[in-house]
Amino acid sequence: MATEIRFGKYLKEAAAHYDIISYNDLIPKVERDAEGNELSVRASNIKVRSIDVYRLLQPYISSRVMEQAKAVVPLAVYLMLFQLIILRQSVNDTSIIIAGLFAVIVGLMLFMEGLKIGLMPFGSSLGTTLPAKSSLPVVLIIAFLLGIGVTFAEPAIGALKAAGQVVKVEAAPYLYSLLNDWSEQLVLVVGVGVGAAAVLGTVRLLYGWSLKPFIFATLTPALLLTLYIQQNDELSKMLGLAWDCGAVTTGPVTVPLVLALGIGIASSAGKGSSSLSGFGIVTLASLFPIIGVELLAIYVFNVTTAEAIIVAASAGSTEVVAWYEMTPYTEIVGGIRAIVPLVIFLVIVMILVLREKIHNAGIISYGITLTVIGMIIFSLGLTYGLNKLGNQSGGFIPAAFSQVGSVDGSPLYVFSLGILIALFFAWVLGLGATLAEPALNALGTTVEQLTNGSFKKKTLMYAVSIGVACGIALGVAKIVFNIQIAYLLISLYLVAIVLTYYSSEEFVNIAWDSAGVTTGPVTVPLVLSMGLGFANAADAIEGFGILSMASIGPIIAVQATGLWIDMKVRRKRKKLEPELEEELA
Repeated sequence: MATEIRFGKYLKEAAAHYDIISYNDLIPKVERDAEGNELSVRASNIKVRSIDVYRLLQPYISSRVMEQAKAVVPLAVYLMLFQLIILRQSVNDTSIIIAGLFAVIVGLMLFMEGLKIGLMPFGSSLGTTLPAKSSLPVVLIIAFLLGIGVTFAEPAIGALKAAGQVVKVEAAPYLYSLLNDWSEQLVLVVGVGVGAAAVLGTVRLLYGWSLKPFIFATLTPALLLTLYIQQNDELSKMLGLAWDCGAVTTGPVTVPLVLALGIGIASSAGKGSSSLSGFGIVTLASLFPIIGVELLAIYVFNVTTAEAIIVAASAGSTEVVAWYEMTPYTEIVGGIRAIVPLVIFLVIVMILVLREKIHNAGIISYGITLTVIGMIIFSLGLTYGLNKLGNQSGGFIPAAFSQVGSVDGSPLYVFSLGILIALFFAWVLGLGATLAEPALNALGTTVEQLTNGSFKKKTLMYAVSIGVACGIALGVAKIVFNIQIAYLLISLYLVAIVLTYYSSEEFVNIAWDSAGVTTGPVTVPLVLSMGLGFANAADAIEGFGILSMASIGPIIAVQATGLWIDMKVRRKRKKLEPELEEELA
């Protein structure tokens, strides 16, 4: 008798294939001694063939590679196609650039993987163990020192140091000196700013304070110093760098480690259960370094002269450069110096301060090794891939509207069309780079959950991306039209302050932290090198400030979107209230 079954069930059964194996076939035969007693069996070592290793690791590695490739490849292809089709210029050193971009992908993959299994457990352990075993002053001192350590370990810091080689000493001597002669002090000052932000952010989480007063209190001295610096022609050339440093700090090392520490401390103290726990530390870590670099710029201006800097730079150019100051050795030394001191500090805190054993030492050592190797490979890729491509593309773009010596037939378009092409290029670059950031996707999911779906993930992602895109386009316009960056910064941050005042605490936290999320390890070096290359080709004095514009853009965009969403929710509630009252009556 025929039985009817669903065709889908038939396919499922037909596609299934299995063999029944007896358990006796899987175990060794029982061996006995002369007296008939069973002999114990020692299992032989498992033999794994090369093909088995490949099959085990291939899905894991390919997913990690694709995660980084999604952020790097589309941007690189966009830059190359724009250069080839719109600017009609061939890509120089293509094979070197492609190899460099591949190194960036592999380096970031190893770095991020090592960070997750090597350094992140330290941050979580410190956050949960410190409050129980140490007094609050000790906790805050360790948070401060950790903030300094993670800054040196940021991949984007290498891009900041590399930018110093592009600045012309005759055009901006103090800026050149800050990036070359004072580069270590510059990174230290940025680190101190991040450390101070970690301390205040942790205290804020402990006591549940609002973020708004911290924003107002931090922005006030930053903007006043900006006004003061703007009054001096030489000092004003360092403003773009100072505000860009705020964007450089909030990368893949600083954000997770400092957040893990702050949230862990707040949770242990019983104040970390709020839905907004963790928001705000990234904001402070972006703002504090700006004040530090502005103060350092004023100090450098007062202790040396432009003539002395130019003479020292010309004398230094004739000196024999040591082997460890040349590529690729400088990247290798830099990668070790960035990670190893941070690890030593964390180990000392765990063993000597907390008296804790380091669990899974082998796995953590493996993760730290991956982090160091990844940092070195990423730094090499930065030198030969992202920086080279960004400088090249940035150097060709001004040929769209002005004469550039290296481009035959420039300007390629009439002035107005060329300007539009340059701004469109910057806008699309900002939009694509931001949408490709994995951290933004994660933030969007978190925000949608925290706001019970009123602030959609897609809405946040587009608000942030459009804000960054408009910011980068504005930064390029600043270079093209030689706009004083102080006026842009002050006017835009005043708008942000007004929006902050009227926005709810929830949207303030989200908006100000979203600025830090957008500046990842790929976006920062690419935008920095593009801006510097653009400035050199356009005969501008310096090309800094684009990142600072990219940071303020999403703050304004997200807060404006938040106010619009709040208004919609209030209108809907007002409309439903009479209906509810009628039903209750």
